[in-house]
Parts: sequence; C-alpha cells; structure tokens
Amino acid sequence: MRPPDMDFRPPRWLRNRHLQSMLASTSARRGPIVRRAAPVVSAASEMLLDCGDGVRLQCLHSSPEHGTGRPVLLVHGWEGSADSLYILSLAQQLFEQGFEVVRLNLRDHGATHHLNRELFHSCRLPEVVGAVRALQRAFHGRPLQLVGFSLGGNFLLRVAAQAADAGLHIATVVAVSPVLDPGATLLALERALPGYQSYFVRKWKRSLLKKQAAWPAEYDFGELGRLADLRRMTAELVRRFTHFPTLDDYLNGYSITGGRLARLEVPTTIIASLDDPIIPAHSLEQLARTSSLRLTVTRHGGHCGFLERLSGPSWVERRIVAELDAAGEQHNMTAVLRSA
Repeated sequence: MRPPDMDFRPPRWLRNRHLQSMLASTSARRGPIVRRAAPVVSAASEMLLDCGDGVRLQCLHSSPEHGTGRPVLLVHGWEGSADSLYILSLAQQLFEQGFEVVRLNLRDHGATHHLNRELFHSCRLPEVVGAVRALQRAFHGRPLQLVGFSLGGNFLLRVAAQAADAGLHIATVVAVSPVLDPGATLLALERALPGYQSYFVRKWKRSLLKKQAAWPAEYDFGELGRLADLRRMTAELVRRFTHFPTLDDYLNGYSITGGRLARLEVPTTIIASLDDPIIPAHSLEQLARTSSLRLTVTRHGGHCGFLERLSGPSWVERRIVAELDAAGEQHNMTAVLRSA
C-alpha cells in the first residue's frame, strides 16, 4: 500500500473513522448545511434527462448569476440523493466558485420512484452513460466534469472507462470513497459495527416501499421486508429482478477492480482513506493503473467524511475544487495546443 497523503490532518478528536463516516450524512449537520446551500438550491431548476430506452432520470441544475460556468455533475451514493448533505455542501462550494452545478438523482433515489417502472440496481450503467450524454447535449458539447461519492463514484468511474466508446466528452472525474470491489464492501458491512448494516437496510426498505406505492401493480416487497441483512436482501433482489444468475455475478458486474479501468483515458482522481470502514483499502491495490488515474489516499477520513471541523466546507470539498480547477486549466491548454 502506498504511503498516505498527509495533507489531510483532522484534529485528534475527529480522527475516529466511524465518527467521520457518520458525520458525513448525520441529520445533526443538516440545518447549517441547508442554510449555507440555500443559494445553489434556490437557483436550481429541474431537468428530466432522456437516457435512452425510455429511461428518465432527474437532475437539478443551478447556473451562476453571471452566466454560464463550467458544468459539473455530482452523483450521490446508494440510498442518498441530490439533497444528501455531502452533495449540497459541495454543490454550494462549487456554485460560489462559478461552476454550473448539476445534481443527479439515480433511478429510485430522491423523489423519483415514479419515473421508471423497473427497479434500481447497481449494474444499470447504460442509463448513467445516457444521462451524461444528455447533459453533453444540453451543454452544447462543453466538456463535463464529474464528481461522485461512494456508489456514485463507482458509476462515474465506469462511465469514464467507456467514455471514448460512448462518444462522451469528459474533462475529468473525481471519485470520493468509491465502491471498488462490491463483494469486499458487502463483507466489510457485515463485519462492521451493526449500525452500518441496519442503516442501509432501513433506508433500502423505505425506498422499496416508495417504489411499491408508485407501482402497486408491479411490486410487492412483503417478502423482502421481512429480511434483515443486506446479503439476503440483495440475493433476493438479484433473483427476482435481474438477469444475473447469482449474487456473485451481480456484485462482479459493477466491480471496478482487475482490468475494469485498464482503458481509462479521462483524467481521473480517486480520493480514499485507509480507515474507510466499508471500502477495504486493499481493494485499491487491485485497480488497473493507467497514466490517467491518480490516487489520493489519506490516513484518516472514514467513508465520505474528510472533515476537519463540524461546520463549513470540508477538506475534500476544497480538494475537489482544486482538482476541477487544475483539470479545467489543463483541458483548456490542450484545446489551445490542438487548435494551433
């Protein structure tokens, strides 16, 4: 394992990995973050993206007052939404820097369960590729910058790996605490403190009930509702609602380890911590290393945390802004050289 990046140094009382992970999305921080993010939220307008094959995904687009800025797409983690605290906080930070901010809701996340009949699962990559393509059209070919957290980061890394084949013009990707090996993450969740698994089970069941209410003739999740662990729930979902023959086949379907990123050409940064309780650090060593991929690995930070204090922008938000600024300058310089 490579030595950690020492740029992130939280105070001693904030170094616990579980505290960092919990604070990333705890309701105790919602009030201050929502108040700080009021400008980007009030400027937002809804866009329904045609993602192909009849799939529609919702996003919220905020343009800066002075006109068009560099477009950046933010994608939340599993059972998060476009209004997750880490998304809102980063969105406001980018908005203040003059970016055009687009916050995407993945299928069946946020208040979008009614938009598509079929159920969300993590291998629905074509529709996320379609969403990026639709945004590329909406922004008239301007290069997009993509930022994803956890499962959202996993989706965007897969999008970037096939960007050339899909005809996508992506300037850069930043993935924070992305899911790398889903099988290893599921095992880590089972071995972690009980609160992690119960948190996701509770949120997932709530989401399934919303899907059932939106499509009562299609779904009855009574049997799933009686299960209490992620492995059995996921196996049942795979059996009933996907084409994958086994749970392992499904989990491998959205893994990005091995050679999955070998064709990556988009400038990409993965930000991860060695103490992430649900993304094992050893999975980082299983990524295909290309000249386009850079790893920033910290000693502390938990899962999507990277907090130095309880209020204000986090270290990872400042790091993301710096990464996007640098990538934007590099992209502009490359474009000038090509046109010379």
